[in-house]
Amino acid sequence: MSSQPRDETTANATADNSEPGDPSSAPTPREQIAVAIKRERMRANLSLSEVARRAGIGKSTMSGLEAGAGNPSVETMWALAAALDIPLARLLDPPQHEVALLHAKDLPSLPSNTANYAATLLSASPSNARRDVYFIQAEPGQPRDSQPHPVGTIEHVILGQGAARIEVLGQAYELHVGDYLTYPGDQPHKFTALKPETTVVFIVESR
Repeated sequence: MSSQPRDETTANATADNSEPGDPSSAPTPREQIAVAIKRERMRANLSLSEVARRAGIGKSTMSGLEAGAGNPSVETMWALAAALDIPLARLLDPPQHEVALLHAKDLPSLPSNTANYAATLLSASPSNARRDVYFIQAEPGQPRDSQPHPVGTIEHVILGQGAARIEVLGQAYELHVGDYLTYPGDQPHKFTALKPETTVVFIVESR
């Protein structure tokens, strides 16, 4: 643990000019993180000062993060997770919906203080789930129709290259590089590559 508290709030606040709490728009990545940090701190019944002390960060930084100011580094988020004794995913996992399309540009990306590296959580695994990971290569042309998988199956799709469209529950979702889509795999669904040499990571989650 660092002997000098880190204060990133002021240095990084200019990276995102959106105003926290604006009801006219969806929560920004930093607002999502702010809500999660405060929620987990309250759940642990710890004061703001105590969490800051355990994480080795300044109290002003901690206060700013809970207020939705600043962009914390991956090191700071790991320190907060350790201070709260929870998995890092608990502070980053976006709200869950039956079908969710997450655009790469809208997700919290945590830069490193020590390397050219950034981490983005797409989905945290439930404790009672098994996940099988598939790499898919596809070309434009005939769509691939998938019949429903066993009840409770959830599919996760990450677009690595090209573009694709997935149809499920009467809706069509277009994915571009870095986008993430999750949907119930126990419903009929259709995959169509929209660009040559499209590559996708499919994760099939069975409960």
